Amino acid sequence: MEPILFLAHTEPDGTLAHSALESLAAAISLGGPLTVGVVGAAVDATARQIASCGAVRFLVVEGEAFAQSRYSTDAEAVEALCRAAGPSLILAPHTARWARAIPGVAARLNGRADTHATGIAIVNEVPAITRWFYRQRMEAVLTRSPRPWFVLLESGCAAAWNGSAGEVEIERLEVATGPRSRVTGVRAPQTGEETIRPEAKLLFVAGAGWTKKQTDGASHGERAEQLILGFLHGSHASLGSSKSLVDQSGEGQSVLKCLTHLNQVGQTGSTPRHPKGLSTCCHGEEPHVVGWRFITERRAINLDANCGWARGKADVVYIADAFEVMEQVNRLLAH
Repeated sequence: MEPILFLAHTEPDGTLAHSALESLAAAISLGGPLTVGVVGAAVDATARQIASCGAVRFLVVEGEAFAQSRYSTDAEAVEALCRAAGPSLILAPHTARWARAIPGVAARLNGRADTHATGIAIVNEVPAITRWFYRQRMEAVLTRSPRPWFVLLESGCAAAWNGSAGEVEIERLEVATGPRSRVTGVRAPQTGEETIRPEAKLLFVAGAGWTKKQTDGASHGERAEQLILGFLHGSHASLGSSKSLVDQSGEGQSVLKCLTHLNQVGQTGSTPRHPKGLSTCCHGEEPHVVGWRFITERRAINLDANCGWARGKADVVYIADAFEVMEQVNRLLAH
């Protein structure tokens, strides 16, 4: 089997993110000789965290210059790790930091890079990746002959590595850095609280039914927003939305202020990967057939037992009024 380099960058606390542990598990599953390469301000805690992963070498590029996500320093660090390890296959989590730096490194080393891979395995004795195309409707299996081959793996496509911590011998590489940009602060418009949480265990999706007329003949958008935000506070879930709901602002209808098009899931939105999902007031199929294909356990609250989402696409359907259900759920979460 070809030599493999697993690349990771540390989190602010010096450990690896969950997505990095998933990519590490995928790299181990290939069975080739494994080298670990880590970039960060301080990497001792990271090395101890994955000491029992079976890697033959632990290479690190360490220092304050590599604490921040920056193309110039990240590219220099990754290039140094690749030249020291001499791998044919390089696996890394698909983070914004690696997606920015690694394609450039692949060009420097006359290699190839593939992003958004959803899996990797040995097929006919060669590595092959899976990737979705056409708005996640078609899955392709790809192989490449040029080496080195860089593969960025999406989060949620493999079970995270879960081994014991320990001590390990670290090889530190010296990487010279020239003039570089420096982050002095962040200025951003006031956008309210965070509602998109990729690491959340639950995805809560709201549909257009929240803003429609209810049993009393009136719409209750403000009450709906309070219920949704109350649930997010209590459960720490991530918030998704159907296209019809986020599009209502352009149609002159009442909208939920906590939602933007960034929350949209489905054919023209995102395809999140959470262990569980709860759909409320959704009546279209696209947000669920396409946007929910990677959700492991799917539940829905709907008054219509015959809706397209309820028939065969949810594991559990609660035939009830979402307003009443979420009020009770929030009451239980408060306790």
